[in-house]
Amino acid sequence: MQTARDLIAEYTSTGTLEALPKGHFIDGTFIRPSHNRTMESFDPGRGEAFSGFTAGTREDVDQAVRSSRRAFETVWRDTGPAERGRILQKAAALILENLDLLAVTETLDSGKPLQEAMGDVRGAARAFEYYAGACDKLQGDSFPLGPDHIGYSIHEPVGVTAHIIPWNFPISTAARGFAPALAAGCTVVAKPAEQTPFTALLLAKLLSDAGLPDGVLNVVTGTGIETGAPLTSHAGVDHITFTGSVQTGKAVMKAAAEEVTRVVLELGGKSPVVVLSDCDREQALNGVLGAIYENAGQICSAGSRLVIERSIHADFVEQLVRRTKALKLGHGLENPDVGPVNSAEHLAKIAGFLDRARARGASIATGGSVTQDPATGKGWFFEPTIVDSVAADDELAREEIFGPVLTVQVAEDAEHALALANECQYGLVAGIYTSDFARAHRLARRIDAGQIYINEYFAGGIEVPFGGNKKSGFGREKGLEGLKSYCKTKSIAARIA
Repeated sequence: MQTARDLIAEYTSTGTLEALPKGHFIDGTFIRPSHNRTMESFDPGRGEAFSGFTAGTREDVDQAVRSSRRAFETVWRDTGPAERGRILQKAAALILENLDLLAVTETLDSGKPLQEAMGDVRGAARAFEYYAGACDKLQGDSFPLGPDHIGYSIHEPVGVTAHIIPWNFPISTAARGFAPALAAGCTVVAKPAEQTPFTALLLAKLLSDAGLPDGVLNVVTGTGIETGAPLTSHAGVDHITFTGSVQTGKAVMKAAAEEVTRVVLELGGKSPVVVLSDCDREQALNGVLGAIYENAGQICSAGSRLVIERSIHADFVEQLVRRTKALKLGHGLENPDVGPVNSAEHLAKIAGFLDRARARGASIATGGSVTQDPATGKGWFFEPTIVDSVAADDELAREEIFGPVLTVQVAEDAEHALALANECQYGLVAGIYTSDFARAHRLARRIDAGQIYINEYFAGGIEVPFGGNKKSGFGREKGLEGLKSYCKTKSIAARIA
């Protein structure tokens, strides 16, 4: 098995990786449809294509859905929970055995630094491990109906589930959806983002190698229009898990409404990091930096708004700027502090926000411009950026930029910070830094967001339910709440006397 060093050497010398899969993954194998249409996948760190993949059609989606329907009705829903758990546990082990291949592939596809991709792969393995242990613990309730009746409930799998996977965390998002769906007894048809198709395909093959029956997990690649839309509108789909933009999420909801299909939506975010004057300064500085610059800020739950008390604002931002300027940019395989953004189109979108802000006279404390890999002069990079003292009605404080851009908002006190935190159309996550634990929990109760971090941004793991309020979507993934998304409750009552 090739190590990360071997794979990087192969890529450096050939510009690609031989191990990258070809075709869709349907019925337990890679297939190339007769139309043989392909697309290019780009390395954001170089801004160059490094491989091709199948551009799917409506017919390919239909084949995958029909395959998963057969597998659900004939095999998977009736597979014993303990056996499902054993397969998922084996999958977790295989993911770790293939850590280097998956991580290097993720870096080439998404652009993120290799150490971040390694963490994502380990997190994917942990998701399968966690839900492997939950398979045989899905138990219902009994109802106190008196001596003449018996009543109880059971959890049943919803059926065929569609998963639309985003480009910013391809393997992480795939795993957090696949694992609970399979644990509940559902089958899966996945459509990875056209920018990052490969780790979903590799993951499907590893699950097959772990013993997952053919057709239980199918992956179709291609564009949102030609494969994503047909999948979310397919009459054979019983549930949709979607992660992406608000605009596309609305389209998914409309398509689902036509077939009355269940939906879980994880959409955008403009998450505040509330830093109060009594915080541990070093802890808060490190937390704010990681919250916005991990994965070049391309995270739905990124801490993209710093809401800070005025009494510490100037000194805190000065230190933050100094640390931000010291961050090293580079190709993901070089393990930089900050990697590229995912595409030329997205780079232009980020630049547009800063161009408009500059025209409005915004106070750009550092960064604010398109740049390149200092080592090669290539790639799609944007400077780590801080914009200071932004008004609450400015688009930098209201719209999701999805890049390495931190917006600073100044609060007079904790109550004002709370108001600023909630003055947003999104409600995905929020961070709080303070030494007053009671005040932290009071704020946590009053901030309108699906998940709150206290004194550590991105705290928690697969055990903690995740999802948003307001325009950040609805439904929950991860934790036992995530497992329930793939279950339907059946109640049974009977007279026994």
